[in-house]
Formats: sequence, structure tokens, C-alpha cells
Amino acid sequence: MNETTSDPAAGGAVEPMEPHHLTAEEMPAILRFSEMLRRLVDRVGRFGSWFAMPMILITAFDLFIRKTGVVQIWLVENVSQYFGSTLLQELEWHAHTVLFSLVLGFGYVRNTHVRVDLIRERLDFRKKAWIELIGLTVFLLPFGSTIVYFAVVYAYDSWVIGEISASLVGMPHRWVIKSVLAIGLIVAVLAGIAVWLQVAVALFGPQHWRYPLMTIEWPEDVGKAVEGKERLDLDAADDQLEVRASAPQAMVPDRQEAGG
Repeated sequence: MNETTSDPAAGGAVEPMEPHHLTAEEMPAILRFSEMLRRLVDRVGRFGSWFAMPMILITAFDLFIRKTGVVQIWLVENVSQYFGSTLLQELEWHAHTVLFSLVLGFGYVRNTHVRVDLIRERLDFRKKAWIELIGLTVFLLPFGSTIVYFAVVYAYDSWVIGEISASLVGMPHRWVIKSVLAIGLIVAVLAGIAVWLQVAVALFGPQHWRYPLMTIEWPEDVGKAVEGKERLDLDAADDQLEVRASAPQAMVPDRQEAGG
């Protein structure tokens, strides 16, 4: 994995180069561009994740007023038609669409998407990187770009014809939610490009370079993180029960001295 150097004075002995962690100033343009895409995907994903709350609240509220019956009728007749069950259910679907669409790329760059790693986890770093690169090149980027094209056409056609809900009492402006779906797919493709650039540098660039990776781990970091989150080493961590148990004992002499 590491690049090697030879020392002629030592008879051509080969020694591996130590990993060098790149600073922000040392990173080449391709990695800076990848990081810029990652930050964009991260911000969009964090924004989209907030739609989990309105989705839950609207669902719970819709369920509550539908079970009461009389309350819902009164709200529709005296407050707003948006309290109708059909509109509330469509708001639930729309919130779910926003949540799902905008966090697609976020899940990928955070390495929290679903993987079936029966074989991949047993491979070494370069083989994992090659699988990632081939998967992105052959599947994610071409397929994602194709879906983006049809999603944009889908949203544009909806806007042109002024599409509304299939229900007579449903929501208007169906093109809005279809546009959000297209935006989420575009962000997912940008996430794929960000990862592709990183993996390409890891495979074809200097082997001693180190920088934060999104979907794979450097050989020396294997096992330190799970789904993008740092793994807690229970053997090295302090036993919190012992720490708390020893705290009162340390305070006893102080209290005795204060009482004396």
C-alpha cells in the first residue's frame, strides 16, 4: 500500500514511506473539489432531515382528528380545507418524499447507506477501492444521470400542464414535489462524483497521501469507525461506574477536614 524508497548506500534496501496526512493547503484541486461537493451534499442532507419532524407531526395529527371525526369536520368548515384528510395525507407523502430525496446523497457520503458486505469487508484496501470505483463508474453515475434526466422532464411536464392532485380535494402544484425529487437525485449524483474523485486519487495518486475518506477506510484505520461514526473501544475507555464510584470517596476526606 505504501510507496517505497530505495537507499543506494544501503545496497538498494527498500523502505515504505510513512503515511502523510494532507493539510488543507496541501490538498490538490481534485480533492478540494471533492470536499466542496461533499459539503454541499452534507448541507442539503441536513436540511432534508428536518422534514422528519413535520412528517411525524402531520401523520399523528391526521390520525388524531380522523379518529375524532367531529373535530375534523369543524376544522375544515371553520378554519381551513387543509385539515381535510386527503390534504393531510398528501402532505405526509410530500414530506416523506422530501426527506427521502434530499438525504440520498447524504447517506452515501456518510457511508450510512445499506451495504451487503459479505465479500467486500474481507478484501484489502485497494480491492475495496477498485470495487467502489467500478461501481460508481458502471452503475451509480450512469444510472443516476439517466434517472436525473427523466426526473427533470417529469417535473417540467408537470409544470407545463399545471398538474394537480388526482383527488378533487387534493393539493395543487404537483410540479413542486416532483422538482424536489429531481433535486435530490442530482445531489445523489454529486455525492457519487465526490466519492469517485477521492477513490481515484487513492488508487492512482501517491500511496502515502492520507485525507478523510467517505466510503472506505485507510488500512491503518480499519475497524475504527462504523457507518461513518467512530467506534468506541471498550477496552481502552474508562469504566464510568468505577469513575463515579471513586468520586464520592475522593470527596470524603475533604468533608471530614471541613467538619473538623
